[in-house]
Amino acid sequence: MQFPARTEPTVGRLIAQWRRARRMSQMELSGESGVSTRHLSFVESGRARPSRELVLRLSAALAVPRRERNDLLLAAGFAPAYRETAIEAPEMAEVVQAVTMILERHAPYPAVALDGRWDVLMANAAYAASVMACGPEARGSALIPPLVLLPKPRPNLLRLLCHPDGIRNHLDNWVEATRAVLGRVRREVGRDGDPVRRAAFEEALAWPGVPPLPEIDAAGPSDLIVPVALRTPTGTLRFLSTIATLGTAQDITLQDLRIETFHPADPETARTVQAMAAG
Repeated sequence: MQFPARTEPTVGRLIAQWRRARRMSQMELSGESGVSTRHLSFVESGRARPSRELVLRLSAALAVPRRERNDLLLAAGFAPAYRETAIEAPEMAEVVQAVTMILERHAPYPAVALDGRWDVLMANAAYAASVMACGPEARGSALIPPLVLLPKPRPNLLRLLCHPDGIRNHLDNWVEATRAVLGRVRREVGRDGDPVRRAAFEEALAWPGVPPLPEIDAAGPSDLIVPVALRTPTGTLRFLSTIATLGTAQDITLQDLRIETFHPADPETARTVQAMAAG
């Protein structure tokens, strides 16, 4: 799949790239957006300058992510419609507090908060202990104190997962888990072409031994549940991983935020984790 670039000289060319990425004809986009095919053709060719309302209407019809909708607006000469507030900003204090509470209340099972580039923002004690137990080669120089907003540069989950000396050495089903995670990232890159996420994705694919991804629709849905089998000194712990997002958030940072929670896949794992937490 040809990923759309994030920067182009004209808004019309950007809209055309997104339309092709969505595999839509001008007639199909015309029907979805209520814009005449003739006017859409003029916009894409640069013969007509779209209004702010038209840019937003076409963006919605093309399911363009909010960050890239801002790019389209800027290319058309308009101010961005969606703010992007750094997670460290004072106005995000309530969000950080809420994330802390969610992760803490998932104990004794692992949970982690990630940003849109798959960097670790915060983890609960169980998740931090799992990464730390994999040894310094897995976490690199990054320490993960529990329930603390990590400073930059933050550990990247894709690097932790795919590096030859990383967590991969401690997962019994590493190939299965890696394909599921990288498949999700490929879909995200296919939808928005974020250059930072794309770079992390390409780095992950380049590590030796990383399994090839099957040929699937890069714009299709991601797996809802990913099995994880973590090898520990007390035996293999089996979890089911799910990822929740704030899809309706108006702030781009909040829209990109995702919380991954791990749930015991069998009674033995539940008993082992609860005993570890109690001891």
